[in-house]
Amino acid sequence: MENFIVSARKYRPTTFDMVVGQSSLVTTLKNAIESKKIAHAYLFCGPRGVGKTTTARILAKAINCTETSSSEPCNKCESCIAFNEGRSYNIHELDAASNNSVENIRELVDQVRIPPQMGSYSVYIIDEVHMLSQAAFNAFLKTLEEPPSYAIFILATTEKNKILPTILSRCQVYDFNRISVNDTVNHLKSISEKEGITAEEDALNVIAVKSDGGMRDALSTFDQVVSFCGKNITYKDVVENLNILDYDYYFKLTQNCFEMQISPALILINEILSKGFEVGNIISGLLEHTRDLLVSKNPETASLLNVGAGIREKYLKQAESIPQDFLLDTLELCNQAELEYKQSKNKRLLLELLIIRMCQLMDVKKKVNS
Repeated sequence: MENFIVSARKYRPTTFDMVVGQSSLVTTLKNAIESKKIAHAYLFCGPRGVGKTTTARILAKAINCTETSSSEPCNKCESCIAFNEGRSYNIHELDAASNNSVENIRELVDQVRIPPQMGSYSVYIIDEVHMLSQAAFNAFLKTLEEPPSYAIFILATTEKNKILPTILSRCQVYDFNRISVNDTVNHLKSISEKEGITAEEDALNVIAVKSDGGMRDALSTFDQVVSFCGKNITYKDVVENLNILDYDYYFKLTQNCFEMQISPALILINEILSKGFEVGNIISGLLEHTRDLLVSKNPETASLLNVGAGIREKYLKQAESIPQDFLLDTLELCNQAELEYKQSKNKRLLLELLIIRMCQLMDVKKKVNS
């Protein structure tokens, strides 16, 4: 049986140009390499799965690459090949989550004294550095401030606020962004093409939104969906597999409330709840849907929608038919229901009352105007 390699590993970037969604940061690092202005310590901060450790590895390879004068690693010289095959003596990785004691750091400090056997630098990548104990941080300070000329430290963390100010002041700090929905969708499209998979854009968009800016999460979800759908990924299958509430439910629910159709709206709510969706998620989804309708009121702001082209058209169409006052009042009602959700003992009743009040909004306005 052929060994399966998950997409997050198979398509992990090996050059700076392959890194997705961090263009300005990558450009800064490439310029530093080309101008030979390499700092002795870097701190890469940002959410999980946005490329911190990957970028650290590429930087480590690039500054030790012997076959290229550019800022990109060649992935062909002995130094690059040795690292790609996991046998490099120049690039060392330490997981601070499981090696966070003073003894672990002292061992690292002793190792730093040994000059590189190949290439120009010994690079030490310390992942989840915020997990180091207070004593370990203190043991690391002197070495981080005055390392040997051949030693470079690249620290990575998801929790910058837990890093001591004395560590921060000794590093060049790079803040990684969450990867945009468009960048994630484009990357998933390119992987789909390479794998011979046909995928609807709306389906990939749902995966991208669910990943919340983390490429690793998006690729893991993509693999899960491929296992379910095979070589043809559709929006319907993705929604079913990931147990996400279809946009159509929110469109129907909003239309029912606007047309003051209480019974159909409550029946629709019952159908949604019978599928196992939580009341809190429905209220949050309705709040987000109403916000997206308000955004869609103006073609200029419609570009802010994180949805595919097909669903965007539905938003524009419904936004055109529903007045802004109704949407603003709905936002206020949903926001109030979300605040009351935790204290409510009968959460289903809370949701049903919200829907009834939404259905009465237009009736109240008609009476006021008359």
